[in-house]
Amino acid sequence: MVTEFGIVLLFFIVGILFVGVSLFASALIRPHKPNPEKLSTYESGEEPIGSPWVQFNARFYIIALAFLIFEVELVFLFPWAVVFRDLGWYSFAAMAIFVVILLLGLAYDWAKGYLEWDKPKPIIPVLKELIMTREDLKNQQKD
Repeated sequence: MVTEFGIVLLFFIVGILFVGVSLFASALIRPHKPNPEKLSTYESGEEPIGSPWVQFNARFYIIALAFLIFEVELVFLFPWAVVFRDLGWYSFAAMAIFVVILLLGLAYDWAKGYLEWDKPKPIIPVLKELIMTREDLKNQQKD
């Protein structure tokens, strides 16, 4: 007789075997005809320029971590919201503290400027700089 944990273990084993057999079968069936075009790095259909070992801005990682934190928050909030009425005020207070801590983290990221990308200051042309006067032409010719 298989227990409930045994059934879960069987599902894991069948899942791992399915993935392994699928990968093995695809390795046997797929064509393997490499050429320079297939072996090059694909970037939106453009030829790559320079080395792929480029340092990214750290803000990419910070935004990714903030996103991950709020995704984990949803993983905790959804099951809690489903059974909220059965849990009582203690669980409401615990979840409120959890959300407040996450909001403090968001406020910290926002205050530090981690959520904003580097934006170059716009250069607004001034009309006087675009128009050369006769004096400017004379001064340019003297130089």
